[in-house]
Amino acid sequence: MQAREPLPDFYRFLYGTVGRDYGWTDRLDLTDEQLRALLGDPAVTLLVLYVRGTPAGYAELNVEWDRARDLTYFGLVPAFHGRGLGKHFLSVAVQRAFDDGAERVWLNTNTIDGPYALANYQARGFVPYKTEQDPKRLSTVE
Repeated sequence: MQAREPLPDFYRFLYGTVGRDYGWTDRLDLTDEQLRALLGDPAVTLLVLYVRGTPAGYAELNVEWDRARDLTYFGLVPAFHGRGLGKHFLSVAVQRAFDDGAERVWLNTNTIDGPYALANYQARGFVPYKTEQDPKRLSTVE
C-alpha cells in the first residue's frame, strides 16, 4: 500500500526497525520538518507491506532523473524474514517504478545486507553494475 501521507514517526519506525541490523543511520537525525519535506516530495514514493494489518516492511522509490528510479530503501521487519515476502514485495516495488515511467531501476546493497538479499535482487532482474569499497561502509554493489 502506498503511504500517501506518511507521518515522520511512522517513517522512523519503519526505517529504524527495518534498518537496525544493517547499519542504516543516514536518516536517524532528520527533524520532523525534514522528513515531511522528504516524504512530501512528489519524486518520493513510499510503499508499505502489511501482513494481516501489521507493517511488515517498506520500499522507498526516488526519481533519480527523468526515466530512472532509485530503490533507496527496501526491507522487511525482522519478524517477517524467512517467509518469502521479500520476493513478492521487491517485485511489486520494481513494477511500481516501471508503472510510474521508469526505464531503469537502481538499487544499492552492501555486504551487511541480509544473506538472501543479493540472490533476491538478481532473481528479480537486477544485475551488478559496479562494485566499490566504501571506507565508511563495507563493499557496495549497485
